[in-house]
Amino acid sequence: MTIRILLADDEPLLRMAFTMVIEAQPDMETVGEAGDGAEAVRLARRLRPDVVLMDVRMPGTDGIEATGRIVRDCRRTRVLILTTFDLDEYAFAGLRAGASGFLLKNALPEELLAAIRNVAAGDAVVSPRITRRLLETFAHQIPTGAAPADDGRLERLTAREREVLVEVARGLSNAEIAAGLHLAEATVKTHLGRILLKLGLRDRVQAVVFAYENRLIRPA
Repeated sequence: MTIRILLADDEPLLRMAFTMVIEAQPDMETVGEAGDGAEAVRLARRLRPDVVLMDVRMPGTDGIEATGRIVRDCRRTRVLILTTFDLDEYAFAGLRAGASGFLLKNALPEELLAAIRNVAAGDAVVSPRITRRLLETFAHQIPTGAAPADDGRLERLTAREREVLVEVARGLSNAEIAAGLHLAEATVKTHLGRILLKLGLRDRVQAVVFAYENRLIRPA
């Protein structure tokens, strides 16, 4: 299967560099280029790419707003945020908007290609531990009322699924969750798959964000 990629960056030279790396791969192709967020949204709706490489600092509609629109309108398209620092406010905002991960702009070509393949396969690029570090760092931007907004999705989870979700939000791997809850690792994977399906989430990174926003776990 060929991975179809949309590039969104306001720097033409950077888009050219990404295109050269991507087009050299037998399993990837660049299907479009956008110079700002609004154009990225239009192209994503029309082209339905598998992955969007999204810069965040663009004129007009920025990459964060564009990410939210694409995730909402193009359910099968996944967004990979391009950022400058791993603990970056833009990376945090991108994950909350629905991105499946972020990548440093100075990443090596092989890291870029691996990230694209992982995201296209349905995996998250950023580990839950780094996601939690981001949430801890920018906890002041997470709503902190006495109770979360009413979200009926939580009622869909069993007690065990809630336990697993909390452990995922703590940044634990499937093996660590299995050991802590005295379950088989395959059982943890099954629970996680059901959690994502019931909550309408794309990957475990989004599960971490969901758990924080719904007060299942609080910043330290």
